[in-house]
Amino acid sequence: MRPELARVFFVGVAVLRGPSCRNHIGGGDISEKRVRVNEQIRISPVRLIGDAGEQIGIVSIDEARERATERGLDLVEVAPDARPPVVKMMDYGKYKYEAARAAREARKKQHTIQVKEVKFRPGIEEHDYDFKIRHARRFLEEGNKVKLTMMFRGRQVTHPELGLEILSRVTEDLVDIAKVEQNASFEGRQMSMVISPLKIK
Repeated sequence: MRPELARVFFVGVAVLRGPSCRNHIGGGDISEKRVRVNEQIRISPVRLIGDAGEQIGIVSIDEARERATERGLDLVEVAPDARPPVVKMMDYGKYKYEAARAAREARKKQHTIQVKEVKFRPGIEEHDYDFKIRHARRFLEEGNKVKLTMMFRGRQVTHPELGLEILSRVTEDLVDIAKVEQNASFEGRQMSMVISPLKIK
C-alpha cells in the first residue's frame, strides 16, 4: 500500500472509531447531531468521499462543493471532528427519507418480550390441560416467555411431587418450541417455573 493511501486508510479507521461519530465513511448512518450540509460547511480543506464511498482525497471546500454540484448531489459533513473533516457527496434528502422509513420499519418489527402466566392445579382434567397447553404454545409462538404456575389447595401442598409431575409433562409437550429458563421452585402454596421460546422473534 502506498504511504499516501495508508494515511487515508488509517484516518478512516480513526474516524470510524471516534466516540463522537458513528458514521461509516463509505456511506453508513449519519448522526443527526451537528450535521452540516452544503453551504453550512465552512472549514477548508476537507477529505472528500464520493457517493459510492470512494476516497477522492483532500481538497478545498470550494472544490468539494463544485464536484457535488456538478453531480447534482449534496455535500454532507460526516465526520466533523476528524482533521481534516470528512465530507461526502450524496442525495441528502433521499438519505433522510430512506433512514426515516427504515426506522419506521424497525419499530414495526420490534417485539417486546413479555412473561405470560399459565396456571395449573394438581389433578387437572385432560381437556383443561390441553386447553392450557394450547395457550402456552401460542404465547411461545408469539415470542413471549411463559411462567407455569402450579397452585395447590388444602392438603395438596403436602404432595408437591404431583405438581412437579404435571410441570414436567408440560415441558415435554412443548419441547419442540420451548426450553426451561428457570427450574421449578416452591413459594408458599405455589410452584412455578419459566420456559422461553427456542427462537426469539
